[in-house]
Amino acid sequence: MANGRNKGAKGDAGRDAGGFIALPWSVVDSPAYATLSMHARCLLIEVSRQFVKDNNGRLLLSRAYMETRGWKSSDMLTKAKRELLATGFIYETVMGHRPNKASWYAVTWRVLDKHPGYDAGAAEGFVRGAYRLGVG
Repeated sequence: MANGRNKGAKGDAGRDAGGFIALPWSVVDSPAYATLSMHARCLLIEVSRQFVKDNNGRLLLSRAYMETRGWKSSDMLTKAKRELLATGFIYETVMGHRPNKASWYAVTWRVLDKHPGYDAGAAEGFVRGAYRLGVG
């Protein structure tokens, strides 16, 4: 209920400036999330950080990009990524190819945004909420 104390105020004075990660409680409270390793949970936060209103399906988890975010172990990154794929929290929309084409991913608690360049059948294979279904 409005009380008029903050008339004309812009933004949220109760938090630091800048964007934020929108990670629904339904994701964090899901049985699938409870099974994730700590590394997979951290990677889920990292991929969530990349999401803005229209890029779901073009999120990066490449070794080169994640190294800029503090991920030093390629093995740990690969294990966490496989875990998120297997539990249905992320979905691969483009398979990367060496030497310089990175894979693209989407989070499954959001709809898949339309972009040219997805692999054939990727958009049709996307299942929103796959983490709830145990679909990987």
